Formats: sequence, C-alpha cells, structure tokens
Amino acid sequence: MLLFYVATGWYQTLNPNRNKAVGEARDWVSRLREVHVDQVFPTALASSYSTGLYKGMVVLMALALILTTLLGIIMALRVNRRKWPVWLALSLGLFTPVLLLWLGQHR
Repeated sequence: MLLFYVATGWYQTLNPNRNKAVGEARDWVSRLREVHVDQVFPTALASSYSTGLYKGMVVLMALALILTTLLGIIMALRVNRRKWPVWLALSLGLFTPVLLLWLGQHR
C-alpha cells in the first residue's frame, strides 16, 4: 500500500490535471490516481461508492508506518554511540522539503 500511494502521489505531483468528477478517468493510470485522491476506483458499472473500509485500511497503514518509523528512530538513537548523524538525518528530512517549497515561492 505504501508503494501504491508513493507511486500514485508521484504521478499526481507530475500531472496535476485532476479529473473533477468520479468516472472521468479513462486510462488505468488515471483510475489509480482516483484511488489516491478520492478513494474510489471508477468503473462504468458502479452507481455509487462507499469508502469507509478503504479509508480505515489507509489509516491503519499510516499508523503502522508512523509507529515503525518512530521505532526505527528510537533504535538508531539507542544503538549508535554518535547521535549527531541521526539528528542530522532527521533535521534534513524535516527542513529540506520546507526549504525547497520556500525557495519555489514567487514574490
């Protein structure tokens, strides 16, 4: 699931022309993007969609990823004698996206 969301998010970032209505997606890549954005896989046969179960799975996946990441950070801080590489990696991971977004602003 994580790879799916990374791939469809990547595609959506590079192709921001989003369909406005469910069912406008014609090719399979656009349909997968609909799953990423609207939590539905548009088909001609469906008359309506219920997204509750899928959203629940996504929330559980996100919580599992957050927990796994936090455990990895804790392990890195406990196992390594030198803590600065861990703090440097965490800082770069936090501040690099913010810096790039800030540098991309036009004033």
